[in-house]
Amino acid sequence: MRRDVLGKALRDYLDGNHDEKLLLHTGYGEVEEMPVEEFFRLPEDFPELERIAMALCDGHVLDIGAGAGSHTLYLQNRGMNVTALERSPQACAVMRARGIQQVIQADFLQYQGNRYDTLLFMMNGIGLAGTLDGLRKLLQHCRSLLNQGGQLLFDSSDIAYLYTDGSVDRPAGYYGEIRYQYAYKGSRSIPFHWLFIDQAMLIDIARSEGWVVQILYEDGNDQYLARMELID
Repeated sequence: MRRDVLGKALRDYLDGNHDEKLLLHTGYGEVEEMPVEEFFRLPEDFPELERIAMALCDGHVLDIGAGAGSHTLYLQNRGMNVTALERSPQACAVMRARGIQQVIQADFLQYQGNRYDTLLFMMNGIGLAGTLDGLRKLLQHCRSLLNQGGQLLFDSSDIAYLYTDGSVDRPAGYYGEIRYQYAYKGSRSIPFHWLFIDQAMLIDIARSEGWVVQILYEDGNDQYLARMELID
C-alpha cells in the first residue's frame, strides 16, 4: 500500500497541527519545504494565474490532483458542477470535511468515469504525467474524458533556470523530468517523477497528439497558464 505522506500532512494541518514541516527531496540534490498552508489558501490568496483559470472553468469540471480542494471549493461556492479527483485517501477525507460534495478517490490515469467539459490541473498538476512519454499518455487519456468542445486548463514552468549557473547538473534526458520524494514526521513517500514542461516542447507534443495550445498568461517567473482543445 502506498504511503499517504502528503495526505497525512494535509489531515494534520486541517486538525490544527501547523508546526510540522512537509519536505520535498529532489532529484537535483536539494531538500525543499512544501508549505502545507498553500493547499488551504483562500480565493483572495490565489495568484493571478489561478484567478484566470478559475474564471475560464466551464460546464462540468474535474479538478485533478485536487489536494485539499481549495479550487474545487471555490468553484462549488460559485454554484458550478465540480468534482474533485485525488489519489490520496486522507486528502479526500480532508476535502469532504471541508464541505466538498463530489470527491472521487482514484489515480487519474486509471480513472474511467463521466465525461467533462473542463479538466483542471492546478499547482502544476499536469506534472503528474512524470515524463514526456507520460504526457503523451495523459493527453490520450484526457481525450477519453472530455465532452466535445471541452478544454484542459493547467499551469507549468520552464525550469531551465535551475541549470544556468552550473551548480546543478543538467540531466541526460529532458531537463523538466524531476524525481521527488515527500518526507513528513519521519515517513517518506514512494519516490515519483514530476514533469515541468517548457512551452515549445508542450506545443510540439500537443500538436502530435491532436491538440491545439493557447498560452493565456505568463507570470514573469517562467510559469505559465495554458488552455488546450482537441483539433478534431
